[in-house]
Amino acid sequence: MSPDRISDFIASNPILVAGFVGVTLALVFTEIGRLRRKYRIIGPAAVTELINREQALAVDLRPVNEFEKGHIAGSRNIPLGQFEPDHKVLAKAREVPVVLICARGLVAGTAADRLAKAGFGQVNVLEGGIAGWQQAELPLARGR
Repeated sequence: MSPDRISDFIASNPILVAGFVGVTLALVFTEIGRLRRKYRIIGPAAVTELINREQALAVDLRPVNEFEKGHIAGSRNIPLGQFEPDHKVLAKAREVPVVLICARGLVAGTAADRLAKAGFGQVNVLEGGIAGWQQAELPLARGR
C-alpha cells in the first residue's frame, strides 16, 4: 500500500482512524498498568490452592449482610469502609499470602494496592470476585 493511499484513507475516515488510535492507546495504557501493579489477579482454583497449601488469609471486602449471605469458607470479613493495612485481622499476615475478595473483582484492586504499598509481600485479588467463585460452581459458607 502506498503512502498516498494511506493518507487518502486517513483523510476519508477520520472517525475510524481516531477510534483505532483511541483503542490502541487504551490497550497500551492498560498493559502498562498491569505490568506495574504489585499484586496478582488469580482465579478460584489458585485461591483454593493458596488457602489449602499456604494458609493464605482470605479477606472479603463486601458489606456484612452480603458476607453473611455467602462467602468463601474460612474467609474473614473486613468491609471496605473499615479496611486498613494495619487492621488487626491483617496484622499477622504480612508474610503469608493474602487474597482480597469483593463482589465482582473490581473493588479489591484498590485495597490490594494499599496492602502492597504497606509492605505486604504476597497480595492477590480473586478474579471475578464472589461472582467468579460462584460461576466456577464452588461452595459458599453462610452466616458469620
